[in-house]
Amino acid sequence: MRNRLLVAAGLTATLAAAASLLMSREPGTHAALAPIVLRWATILVAGAYATSRRSLTAWIFLALAAGVELGHDWPSAGTNLQFLGTIFLRLIKVVIAPLLFSTLVVGIAGHADLKKIGRLGIKSLLYFEIVSTMALLLGFAAINLSHAGEGVRLQAVTASVPLPPTPRSTTQFITDIFPENVAKSVAEGQVLQLVVFSILFGTALALVPEDKRRCLLAFAGSLSETMFKFTNIVMLAAPVGVFGAVAYTVGHMGLGVLIPLLKLLATMYVALAIFIVCILLPLALFVRVPIKAFLQAAMEPVAIAFATASAEAALPRAMERMETLGVRRHIVAFILPIGYSFNLDGSSLYQAVALVFIAQAAGIHLTVSQQAAMFLTLMISSKGTAGVARASLVVVLGAASSFQLPTEPLFLLFGIDQLLDMGRTAVNVLGNCLACVVLARWEGEF
Repeated sequence: MRNRLLVAAGLTATLAAAASLLMSREPGTHAALAPIVLRWATILVAGAYATSRRSLTAWIFLALAAGVELGHDWPSAGTNLQFLGTIFLRLIKVVIAPLLFSTLVVGIAGHADLKKIGRLGIKSLLYFEIVSTMALLLGFAAINLSHAGEGVRLQAVTASVPLPPTPRSTTQFITDIFPENVAKSVAEGQVLQLVVFSILFGTALALVPEDKRRCLLAFAGSLSETMFKFTNIVMLAAPVGVFGAVAYTVGHMGLGVLIPLLKLLATMYVALAIFIVCILLPLALFVRVPIKAFLQAAMEPVAIAFATASAEAALPRAMERMETLGVRRHIVAFILPIGYSFNLDGSSLYQAVALVFIAQAAGIHLTVSQQAAMFLTLMISSKGTAGVARASLVVVLGAASSFQLPTEPLFLLFGIDQLLDMGRTAVNVLGNCLACVVLARWEGEF
């Protein structure tokens, strides 16, 4: 208590000194600088709170707020800090391949119950399809109620704005699930290919006699424990990475980009909030998930996913936190990576919103049958795009082309995609964390 009072007194003195400095400047200058000083003083107070809590999640949110403020106040400085976020993401990505391989191999070969693994796979795909379908339906309902695309001015198409890559066909997606070179899969960040290889490797190892299996199992177990410790070390740099990534985003885009598309952003984030409260929360209550403990466990990976707009950045921490919550390691290692391709709840909701937004912005009225056809198209095309840059935009572009919608409104979405991506990625991670607990309950292993 005494330390907090000292910190508060120090911050008050700092604020008073800053105020006196502002008052000594030329008339009119302090009026412009006073809000900046007040906002930074608030961030300092929040820093004192985070120090007292010693919580990594609190530091991540503090870094997010500081990054927004720095990018807004000094855009040029913010854009120069992108390297901090890039370094953090690189350190996280280097963990993913050995962590997934080791945990899946131990989970499959260590238990040697191949029927159980097959049953878990069928249950997980069934669960993923049901929940992501509900997210799609909610997305269509939200955009039809808000009409966020109506009255939006289309910007001229310029060559300086890059289009997303060509979307993959269903057959190409199925082909790409299976790796041709595991080293190539690791280098390209193809998580689903790595999962397939690890499952086949673990299955083959489970069929090997016990005396020959023991050595590889011990190595995989040691590797898994080491990579979790590695993750703990890297996570100490998470606030710095978040600060750099957010400062770059705000400094590069500016907050003014929000104004023309504020209705679309509101539609998206309100729909995501409704999805969490009306779908994920009742589901968690139905399967008797300890809500408070689950939120405490999931908050940190969700915060990382929101701040960095990268599901990969949150994957190692999400695996560790779900295991700490009580989900068996082999279930966590199986469900989370597969969910990153098949259980993209936030992305599914966004794709529905974005597709109808394009039609509304172009002045095209969609009938119920047309939207039903779009819904069926997105049910198939939205799977397996997590490893593709601008993954959701790829799906939206492909669906828009198949329904002969104009591409000009896509550039509006591209302009604020980073802000939309933050919300949908956070919900993707939250949905997959909940899927771990639900399926563990289903298997009786929570």
